Amino acid sequence: MPHFTVHIREETLDGTVEAPLIRALTDAVGAVFGDGFARLVGVDLIGVPQHRRGLGGVPTETHGPLVTLSMREAAYHLPEVPDAPARLVAATTDALAGVLGEGVRGQVIVTVAGVPDGRTGVAGAVA
Repeated sequence: MPHFTVHIREETLDGTVEAPLIRALTDAVGAVFGDGFARLVGVDLIGVPQHRRGLGGVPTETHGPLVTLSMREAAYHLPEVPDAPARLVAATTDALAGVLGEGVRGQVIVTVAGVPDGRTGVAGAVA
C-alpha cells in the first residue's frame, strides 16, 4: 500500500487544502501506476508549527512540504512502469504545486522509500 507522510507548516493546513491535497497525492500515484492502484493510497498530513523546521542548523521560515512516499520496493522496479521513482517524485511535486501554488515547487522535498517484501502488514498480518 503506498503511503504518503507529508510534513508541512501548520498554518498551511487551514481546513480548505487538506481534501485537495489528499486527492492530488492519490491521483499522482494513479498517474504513474494506474487508476486501480490509487484506491490503495494512504495520506497523512502532519502540521509543523512555525520555527520547528530547520535547514543547515538554523530554523527556517520555508513553507515547502517534506514528503515521504513509502511502498513495497518491488513496485519501483516494475517493467511496465519505467523510471517509477523519478515519475513519482515529479508527479508528487506537481500535485503539491497544483494545490498549494507554484511558489512551493522549489521547496518540495520528496523521499521515495522502498519497503522489502515481508516488512509491512495489514490488519495484524504480514502482507
